[in-house]
Amino acid sequence: MTEQTVEPDTSAHGYTPEKEAYLKRLRRVEGQVRGIARMVENDTYCIDVLTQISAVTKALQAVGLGLLEDHLGHCVVDAARRSPEEGAAKVEEASAAIARLVRS
Repeated sequence: MTEQTVEPDTSAHGYTPEKEAYLKRLRRVEGQVRGIARMVENDTYCIDVLTQISAVTKALQAVGLGLLEDHLGHCVVDAARRSPEEGAAKVEEASAAIARLVRS
């Protein structure tokens, strides 16, 4: 399977209607990461730090899954409506993104 890049449709992305919600969630994650850094600076117990890392990881995964769902419902569907070839390329692109998410 070769990695193929399709020019993105820059008019709007699938996540655009939910952009503020995603930004709010990402800012929350950013705050959690700063909190973890403070925990390490303060020599907090290892298990407590690991627990917070797990929470941040799950929060990022939730954002990623939401973005993926928006991508499939908008970008992939729109590409498939334009042409079967474009749709197939977007599905391949989404499959590669899913593989990266699963490996992380």
